[in-house]
Amino acid sequence: MQGGRRVFSGIQPSGRSHLGTYLGALKNWVSVQDDYDCFFCIVDLHALTTPQDPKVLRANVREMAALYVAVGLDPERSIIFRQSRVSEHTELGWLLNCVARVGELSRMTQFKDKAQKGGADSASVGLYDYPVLQAADVLLYNAHLVPVGEDQRQHLELMRTLARRFNGLYGETFVVPEPMILDVGARVMALDDPTSKMSKSAPTPAGYVELLDEPDVIRRKIRRAKTDSGSEVVASPEKPAITNLLNIYAGLTGLSVSEIETRYEGKRYGDFKKDLGEVVVETLAPIRGRALELLDDPRELDDLLESGAERARKVAHATLRDAWTRMGLD
Repeated sequence: MQGGRRVFSGIQPSGRSHLGTYLGALKNWVSVQDDYDCFFCIVDLHALTTPQDPKVLRANVREMAALYVAVGLDPERSIIFRQSRVSEHTELGWLLNCVARVGELSRMTQFKDKAQKGGADSASVGLYDYPVLQAADVLLYNAHLVPVGEDQRQHLELMRTLARRFNGLYGETFVVPEPMILDVGARVMALDDPTSKMSKSAPTPAGYVELLDEPDVIRRKIRRAKTDSGSEVVASPEKPAITNLLNIYAGLTGLSVSEIETRYEGKRYGDFKKDLGEVVVETLAPIRGRALELLDDPRELDDLLESGAERARKVAHATLRDAWTRMGLD
């Protein structure tokens, strides 16, 4: 750790990690770990907001840890840990619950969207309240920067509001975090529906490429990806499907979309998709290989996560103790 500005981020171990996770988060985390003190968390407590099979959750936590390391996160340079192993997260979450307001949580669009699907009355209190735990995750480490996508901006604003309110009520305690806007390119959309974000909760596996998919499975999914009418390989609002595929190609190769368009001028969708399949396979092959190697030794992964949790706990406990003292709980 460098003793400089801190970055905090985390991913839920629910479902399988996919190409959108890699391009939107993991690839960018790797790029910042040399410049900041980084805390990268597997947020397993957040996964519990919807029912989980315990065996599957355990396996998903290990898989996520393996992928963190396989993409290039270095446990020596970054603190990699499991949220549930640092109890200060839930303790600070309660303190912040007592500062947060019902109206603020009722306005969270993610809760509205998810509750709409299953009905608000049957949604868990955890699903309603998890933005407060999310705020605790970040404020616990006095993180200066939080890499966020558009879908999490509202939650970041709540973190900032709670930090300022707590500081105003009890004295300067928390750093007010700022969004870390990374050059992530366009959002990765589903292969079978370019109007929806690529998601691990998609109804069919055809919509996403898993980071651990076998090469032939990847080729098949890209080959069958939805395309638009016409045959020109060009990005435009009228061609959301091919635009999405061009953005994936650009994100994986570092080429601009216009450079790729030039390369495929006069060629058809089939040629482009065949090449894109190989680009995805070549990018993910070493990640898949390393992750499977790590998953062969679960004890090593568990030790890595426990070691990270010990390091995280030292920082977290100091912050929580400060908050206790400010509130009169010491």
